[in-house]
Amino acid sequence: MIASSLSDKIVITAAITGAVHTPTMSPYLPITPEQIADEAVKAAEAGAAIVHLHVRDPATGKPTSNIELFRQVLTEIKKRSDVVINTTTGGGFGMPAQERLAVVPAFRPEIASFNMGSMNFGLYPYLSKPRTWKYSWEEPYIRATKDYIFKNTFADMEVFCSTMQENGTKPELECYDVSHIYNANRLLTEGTLKGPVHMQFVLGITGGIGASLEDLLMMKQTADRLLGSGRYTWSVAAAGRNQFGSCLAASRLGGHARVGLEDNLYMGKGVYARSNAEQVSKIRTMVQETTGREAAKPDEVRDALGLKGRAAVNF
Repeated sequence: MIASSLSDKIVITAAITGAVHTPTMSPYLPITPEQIADEAVKAAEAGAAIVHLHVRDPATGKPTSNIELFRQVLTEIKKRSDVVINTTTGGGFGMPAQERLAVVPAFRPEIASFNMGSMNFGLYPYLSKPRTWKYSWEEPYIRATKDYIFKNTFADMEVFCSTMQENGTKPELECYDVSHIYNANRLLTEGTLKGPVHMQFVLGITGGIGASLEDLLMMKQTADRLLGSGRYTWSVAAAGRNQFGSCLAASRLGGHARVGLEDNLYMGKGVYARSNAEQVSKIRTMVQETTGREAAKPDEVRDALGLKGRAAVNF
């Protein structure tokens, strides 16, 4: 497990494009399969051991679950890098659960995201800033999240668990609030989910827990109490301006870090991140200078998390 075998290393994940931000919000958001793959490879070269992937319609930038677009991205990255590829099963807003999950049986990835509960997931605060939208879908897509529930019922989660187990894919448990840690513990207790598990504490999303240090500590303490410190490993992803501070705090507590343009479009106040690699380099330096922990390599992470290896995927 990471806690013991990589205690002196930081596992950096780069979330390359996501389904939250829209093309109007940043000129550097990767959209086409070529752009997404290139960004992933460069992030790996900068020190990311894992890349987390969504895909977008190359003509409009709208999030999609198109299997052929995933195939293009996955095969290109694998051809050029040994980075661990983590596919989304969160998809985009409004996608049904089976559509979001289809990427797992199609490609049998080493690891995939697995959302740990239903929640309000609001992007509508982005509308407080006047914008001239580049594409007609963007403003309605953001506005609709004021009346949107991101559905992940216990029945959904059972199907996701069994599908990932059948395909040898390790679930990365996305926990947006304390209740999601309780959900994970219930699935473990019932035997639906197999341990040890790898958790991601997602902080600062409208509808989820905040991104203060107290919020992070509450998530960590709850996981320790319910699961026990030896039964799980963990990382932090935090929205917007909270990204770097929360990831650095996680590194000081023994956790790991996710950066990338899915979560945050900036390097600092008013300064766009021009690439995912810039953010990877920044957190890598911050962590090393503060804690002495160096960036883990992909094969070190495979060993620590018990992943099946890149030869066993279906792409």
